[in-house]
Amino acid sequence: MTPDLSPNSVDVLLFDIGRVVLDISFDKVMACWAGHAGCAPADLAGRFVVDDSFKHHEIGRIDDAAFFANLRDTLGVRLTDAQFLEGWNAIFAGEMPGIAPLLAGAAQRMPLYAFSNTNPAHVAHFSVAYADVLSHFRTVFLSSTIGLRKPDAAAYDHVVKAIGVPASRILFFDDTAANIEGARARGLHAVHVTSTDDVARALSALGIESKI
Repeated sequence: MTPDLSPNSVDVLLFDIGRVVLDISFDKVMACWAGHAGCAPADLAGRFVVDDSFKHHEIGRIDDAAFFANLRDTLGVRLTDAQFLEGWNAIFAGEMPGIAPLLAGAAQRMPLYAFSNTNPAHVAHFSVAYADVLSHFRTVFLSSTIGLRKPDAAAYDHVVKAIGVPASRILFFDDTAANIEGARARGLHAVHVTSTDDVARALSALGIESKI
């Protein structure tokens, strides 16, 4: 929790995207891939791991084709790049309930930014499919563009420097505990998001009225 939030305690809001702004579902990914492969989704889910290939994809070190090639080996399925891409983008399950009005209200009070561990395929998809809700952010910092990913200290330092205000004046929202710990270690305020209610409560503490 962040009990030290009060009106005027921060100048900038920084949001993760997955499970904070946009809902995501790996079950939808596995279901799509399994449909193409003719196997059970649970079989693929049991083989899917966040390995070096996954991380390198998120920092732009390898492209989509190389990532999908690695998936063919680790998952043991012979899907085409197009089939992998279809399933990979199926991860997005819509906006998090109630987040859009919260962002709209907050954007009238202070600058909003986003910082996501993501990859080129997802960026190409969500930047178009969810352009409206993402329009509230002045800049969306992407791990695949900056070459750094949460929770590495250098990733937060890069974003703080680019925003141009002290880390102590930034409030960061993320759904992953390790990313919250990483942000706090670099001096940011941080809220662990388990639902949109967590965002609403933090905004209320800042004096930004909730509309959900």
